[in-house]
Amino acid sequence: MTGFRGIGELSIGRLGRVTLLTGNNGVGKTTVLEAVRVFAARGRHSALSSLLRDRDEYAADADGDDDKVPDKIRALDFAALFFGRSLPEKRIAIGPVAAAHQLTIEEVALAEEQLSLIEGLIPELPSDGSVQALMCHFEGTEQILPFFSIDEGSPADGRYTMAQAHAARILKRAMGADMSPPEIRCRSLGPGLLANDEIARLWDAVALTDDEDAAVNALRLVVGDGVHRATTVADHPRYRRRTRPIVRFKSDPAPVPLKSLGDGAVRLFGVALALANSRGGFLVIDEAENGIHHSVQKRFWRMVLETAEANNVQVLATTHSRDCVEGFARAATECQDIEGALARINRRNGETWAVEYSEDDMRVVAKQGIEVR
Repeated sequence: MTGFRGIGELSIGRLGRVTLLTGNNGVGKTTVLEAVRVFAARGRHSALSSLLRDRDEYAADADGDDDKVPDKIRALDFAALFFGRSLPEKRIAIGPVAAAHQLTIEEVALAEEQLSLIEGLIPELPSDGSVQALMCHFEGTEQILPFFSIDEGSPADGRYTMAQAHAARILKRAMGADMSPPEIRCRSLGPGLLANDEIARLWDAVALTDDEDAAVNALRLVVGDGVHRATTVADHPRYRRRTRPIVRFKSDPAPVPLKSLGDGAVRLFGVALALANSRGGFLVIDEAENGIHHSVQKRFWRMVLETAEANNVQVLATTHSRDCVEGFARAATECQDIEGALARINRRNGETWAVEYSEDDMRVVAKQGIEVR
């Protein structure tokens, strides 16, 4: 990857079925996961916008009144996608080493007829702003993604005269930008826990299948073999956000809320559901160690490795935890038929690089507990 967010250039020579990234804070581990999300989405406007909103990357308000404006109609700072946080003559490339299979994103100038089309479709275009566009290339296809920028020093109310997502949808349809290549399924977890409504959506997709059993088995790694069943219930039939997961134990017919079993139970249950909902795609997990006790780490990673292999999912995860690294190394060493990869991301003087560990290295880490974070 080159030119994306805070990384000027980074190459990781080997990715496994499951790849664990470690390294100090601020070196770019999460940026790698974000790059995977963008690549899987083939650069779609929705993925780029979601990434920017997740990071609060909004265009700065000239008079400091940003807090008074709803996020859904605030202008996103698309320059923040690029290394150096500027657009002119900058280019993003994400993907395999072979350039023909990389996703590239760069700023392009719109033709006069395109600008006229935009002015006709969106009459509320702010007079103090301008329309810019990104061009996404992938394997012979091109997408034009228009966005709006506001001139520096413009009045604050000019910035918020339209809903960005609504305007972008109109322009994409009119300019043929919906003819984008199929995206790859990609789920994202962490660093926090999944909300109840998110767990409910993932559960609905696996209910009454073998994947339901796999999720319950993941719970047993944390709370023991006494777990009998799990499901979701709605406290009110009209409000899905009030849906919550519950767990029943063999020794007690009364179910208990999943969250009452602790963060580790919620984390493992969420990972198992995400793996089931990521078949044929990607799963990215930020700060994978969160909520999981060190004694469970090896079994957790063995579950991830085996399920990812069975479901044809490629997993990339990050960690700051030595226990997590050692647990991963032990699990990867035991699962000899499933490729696990370990890499440490380093940064110094603006340069970013990866130190990759071989299978022999991981065996040493697993046996001797050598520090590789």
